[in-house]
Amino acid sequence: MAWIKTVPMGEADEHLRELVSNMRALYPGEYDRGADEAGIVASHTLLPDALYHAFSTFGVLMSPQLPLSRRQHEMIATMVSVANRCRY
Repeated sequence: MAWIKTVPMGEADEHLRELVSNMRALYPGEYDRGADEAGIVASHTLLPDALYHAFSTFGVLMSPQLPLSRRQHEMIATMVSVANRCRY
């Protein structure tokens, strides 16, 4: 397993904290993971602007205001992972 340096939110500068807060605001409530980011999001904390743009896109695509249901969003995400041979 690879180890990637990350910036815990408790050690983040104002720029990173602001971008993460703005990104989280775009996600449906059920995606709230608490104070620290985990996994793939945390791996982007060294590149805050990349983190914001990449994960904000996902947040907008998961918007409950779109005509797709949560179930349909999850089916699309699953099929994209399958097509990309993503193991997780």
